[in-house]
Amino acid sequence: MSNDSASFAPRPTAPDLAALLGPSKLPRVGTTIFTVMSALAAKHGAVNLGQGFPDFDCDPKLQRYFAEAIAAGHNQYAPMAGVPALRQAIAAKIARLYGRAYDAETEITITAGATQALMTAVLALARPGDEVIVLEPVYDSYVPSIELAGARPVFVPLDAARGYAPDWDRVRGAITPRTRALMINFPHNPTGRILREEDLRALEAIVESTGLFVISDEVYEHIVFDGQPHRSVATSPLLAERSVVISSFGKTFHTTGWKIGYACAPRALSAELRKVHQFMVFAVNTPGQHAVARYLEDAAPYQTLAAFYQAKRDLFVAGLARTRFRLLPCEGTYFVLADYSALSDLPEAEFAQKMIVDYGVAVIPVSVFYERPFEGRVVRFCFAKKDETLRAALDRLQAA
Repeated sequence: MSNDSASFAPRPTAPDLAALLGPSKLPRVGTTIFTVMSALAAKHGAVNLGQGFPDFDCDPKLQRYFAEAIAAGHNQYAPMAGVPALRQAIAAKIARLYGRAYDAETEITITAGATQALMTAVLALARPGDEVIVLEPVYDSYVPSIELAGARPVFVPLDAARGYAPDWDRVRGAITPRTRALMINFPHNPTGRILREEDLRALEAIVESTGLFVISDEVYEHIVFDGQPHRSVATSPLLAERSVVISSFGKTFHTTGWKIGYACAPRALSAELRKVHQFMVFAVNTPGQHAVARYLEDAAPYQTLAAFYQAKRDLFVAGLARTRFRLLPCEGTYFVLADYSALSDLPEAEFAQKMIVDYGVAVIPVSVFYERPFEGRVVRFCFAKKDETLRAALDRLQAA
């Protein structure tokens, strides 16, 4: 009888899961704008020039190398720091292009894409209570990485009136005794700005006088246009000694899904990076590393990348010039910004949705790259697409 009674007893109220979780570590983070816009584009059948990945495939030779690496048995954990042949190939490339001799054994770490390298660098360098300066508009992974480290992001805007040039006086003015590092991204996403020689000199003066660390995101290093060079932080001995230089093969070889990047830093700094790295992912995509290492033995396939994307930029820019969008300069990356003030007074997020629904083209509002709402009436187009994709988008935009 007692058992029967017990079966009808009211069940205790389940505790509220949100209450159990407590305050979120990332209270302002939700679904990214890239996911939202891509989903909306799919729903409305829009041409997706929003999310930054190619709609074409990588080199069949690279695919073959990947398959052959699998067949050769490269299917277990890679060394924690990365496949030696790949680290050696990266060291050789950097020495050839930028004159910096990184030790492949102790100063180059293969990561699961640049995003993991960035978070690893922040977690290795920033401590609770530290400050990390970022330049706005800022790529969306930087601030969460800083906050997860218990540090505070400090926002310094690029000068939009001067083509999004870095304002080094404002950077210097933002430095306090708590400032630990400066995160930079050139060629810059989303603006396409590249560094000038005077920028490197100004950055050297800041680092020399303050001792700051620099985390330099250079994933678009090989996508620079009009004969301009990429000025890597690694070209400066002073900066290289205080910097983590990060890049990725996803952008270079059209393999964003492989998630293979790398971080280069002096030995002592790399040792700290690897302490974090080994407990984040330990090791990265073994057959992919072998494939990329072998691919790099070929005649420097990245050397044709700038011309490849410049042709796409020029095709898209010429077509967009026949619309009411006002184009902004595009010096690098595979993004171009355009001012839509002549088309609409809507805020950027609303206009981006209107673009999908009414024009059938997905873009990204630049305002999402700012900490506080900044309405410049500017949107970002990605031109890392097949020519027919770009022409289809231009047909829709020119008819709008």
